[in-house]
Amino acid sequence: MIDLLTEFPALPRTVLRDFKRGIDTGFKEFSRSYGEAIETFFYPLLKFLVFIEQLLLATPWPIFIGIVAFLGYWATRSLKLVIGVIIALFVVGLFGMWEDTMETTGIIVVSTLVAILIGIPLGILMSKSDRAQSIITPILDFMQTLPPFVYLIPVVMLLGIGKVPGLIAVVIYAVPPVVRLTNLGIREVDSEIIEAAESFGATPKQKLYKVQIPLAMPTIFAGINQTIMMALAMVIIASMIGVKGLGLEVLRSITNQYLAIGLLNGTAIVVIAIIFDRISQAYGKRVQEHRKGGHH
Repeated sequence: MIDLLTEFPALPRTVLRDFKRGIDTGFKEFSRSYGEAIETFFYPLLKFLVFIEQLLLATPWPIFIGIVAFLGYWATRSLKLVIGVIIALFVVGLFGMWEDTMETTGIIVVSTLVAILIGIPLGILMSKSDRAQSIITPILDFMQTLPPFVYLIPVVMLLGIGKVPGLIAVVIYAVPPVVRLTNLGIREVDSEIIEAAESFGATPKQKLYKVQIPLAMPTIFAGINQTIMMALAMVIIASMIGVKGLGLEVLRSITNQYLAIGLLNGTAIVVIAIIFDRISQAYGKRVQEHRKGGHH
């Protein structure tokens, strides 16, 4: 029987060492040369994130709960859900997790907005060009399968520890669903409807904004919904590089073996996830029903 470990033709150790060293020194030089420029580029994003966090922290809890309850009712028309949201948020505050919850909500809101701003145009580009789709799809596959800890390394090397690197890591992890589902939604629009729009003399731009995007809205909302869930899943990992909030408390509970803190903060993350999920899903369904009603 052949021993694969001894028979396998490996590269000489010196070649491997030089290859790894070349990558490391190249990246270090890149981060020294362009690190400051990249930080300056992301500075407005940092200001926006800090503004949202401070706004949420400055909002009195009854007003915040009232706004979320109103949005919940507006999106779902369900009193049961609204009562559930009020009780869940009240319990989160009662257990002293309000500030952490607001910081986590801040990063989820900002990362979702950034993911939408990047994802929807990319999805539209993919839907319009098979070539773009064939190039972007493997990149999305790579982003979704690469362990998050791996891309934390270059982000931290470039930008250090802090809010922005955490935000970028969350966006990288969370953006693929909204790109994929925007592409899918637009491609699935009935060709007969597009032909009808063309026969009325619609320009490609009018076709996209007046026909394809409105009809693809439920699918796009499903993508946004998944992006929010992915962002929440990433919050704990992002806490390792300086993102404050519930994730940081869960991380502390792991390192110090505090079961109660871990369970409470984990539950608070679940509460935010359910609220975001129910509201965005219900709104997506309402858009779909509205479109169907208008279509008929």
